[in-house]
Amino acid sequence: QVQVVDSGGGLVQAGGSLSLSCVVSGRTFSTYSMGWFRQAPGKEREFVAAISWTGGRTYYVDSVKGRFTISRDNAKNTVYLQMNNLKPEDTAVYYCAAKRDGGVTRDAGFYDYWGQGTQVTVSS
Repeated sequence: QVQVVDSGGGLVQAGGSLSLSCVVSGRTFSTYSMGWFRQAPGKEREFVAAISWTGGRTYYVDSVKGRFTISRDNAKNTVYLQMNNLKPEDTAVYYCAAKRDGGVTRDAGFYDYWGQGTQVTVSS
């Protein structure tokens, strides 16, 4: 069974930075597309960023472009989300997700494995 463990959340002031990490168990991590999603209180889960299995393609929601960077280290079975210049509206539970087959996508419904989520709180 594949396990996804995300971590790195916390409380930070507006303008600060946080780095999230996500470790995926198993030998096939390098074949997975990976994504980060977030869900704020009272809102639906939304796409944040995604990366192809090679790391050659990345995608971001417009609201985080230029501030967040997704990357991966296939040797460590880990995907990262570096978040800079954080804003109060970035406050949410952030989830890492892995997609087994096909190309990278922004659609949460296509992801097969999910982490438990890590809380990010940005104070003004």
